Amino acid sequence: MRQDQFSTLASALWPAAQVSAARTARLMMLAFGGTVALTVSAKVQVPFYPVPLTLQTLVVLLLGAAYGSRLASATIALYLLEGALGLPVFAGTPEKGVGLAYMMGPTGGFLIGFLIAAAFVGFCAERGLDRSISKVLAVMTIGHGLIFACGLSWLAMMIGWPTAYYAGAEPFLLATLVKTLLAGVLMPCLWMFVPGKQD
Repeated sequence: MRQDQFSTLASALWPAAQVSAARTARLMMLAFGGTVALTVSAKVQVPFYPVPLTLQTLVVLLLGAAYGSRLASATIALYLLEGALGLPVFAGTPEKGVGLAYMMGPTGGFLIGFLIAAAFVGFCAERGLDRSISKVLAVMTIGHGLIFACGLSWLAMMIGWPTAYYAGAEPFLLATLVKTLLAGVLMPCLWMFVPGKQD
């Protein structure tokens, strides 16, 4: 564990209060804000080749890096709970269905991957791997790999491995590379504005 003043970007930008009620309110606001960011990122599509670029996996991994493993995991879990309760927070909702029926569909594995990847990236960030471009690139690459591993494994049970890869991975590889590079630049840049931080 790092020995410097801040363990995560969130704790650096918004330190926890001494009063228990204030600490709880801070965590709740961060978690809710994270679910809002996830919902918006699920709905926004940027024109790209060969398919439109969505920002959701980028936001998932940035939340992990900024929040740390426990808060990021709780935020993703809250987001999944909102979706399970029928709120249209996922990509393609409500047009493609809502609730548990949607979550058990082709994208269910990717949703599970969000939780695992955010926890992994948060674990790494708590150990200082979110402050240099090279380390962030490595962590984000593995994070994206975890999301794809979960998503494709789930999808392969429905349509087989070759089809799962060509439908669920190949069209998104270039966009994933771009998002990984964005995260690799963004996190170290944000830390540059934190007073008293150490590398």
